[in-house]
Amino acid sequence: MTAAPGQQSDRELVERVAKGDRAAVRLLFMRHHARVYRFVARQTGSETMADDIASEVFLELWRQAPAFEGRSEVSTWLLGIARFKALSALRKKKEVWIDDDAAAAVPDTADTPEVAVMKDDKATALRGMVNALPEEHRTVIDLAYYHAKSVAEIAEILSIPAATVKTRMFYARKKLGEALQAAGFERGWP
Repeated sequence: MTAAPGQQSDRELVERVAKGDRAAVRLLFMRHHARVYRFVARQTGSETMADDIASEVFLELWRQAPAFEGRSEVSTWLLGIARFKALSALRKKKEVWIDDDAAAAVPDTADTPEVAVMKDDKATALRGMVNALPEEHRTVIDLAYYHAKSVAEIAEILSIPAATVKTRMFYARKKLGEALQAAGFERGWP
């Protein structure tokens, strides 16, 4: 005995969609459209884009239902489709064509080969200097600058107080500054 249409699980509805049941798509739409719409609106910052993409998600549901393997919840699957479509739409939106004259007028801000080599040399030297720091200082610098962790996150990762993280960071920076100066490098880039 099957459950009443309103009581069927999302997975059962996707199975019905895979068999061409349009009513099952409508039920899934009613259950999940608002969540998908809000998710896409937050991703794109555009209600118009969110409305279009949310509709596309349910068209994609219609097309991909036979391939749904059930490894995740249907709502997760739909949000995954929505995320992909939102990212694609944002990429397309950024692709603005400009004419050759306008392109020629854009200033070239890339580093010269000399500056690029200087930056590379300094980065290599700096990484060596970081590796030469005592482990407690090296770990804090690594987490802060190479993994973009905040003081609070570093404190949590290392199970130490935030004040200790700040102290270690201060001494690590001081030692790095001294090492850079001793090696003949100036502060900043290049």
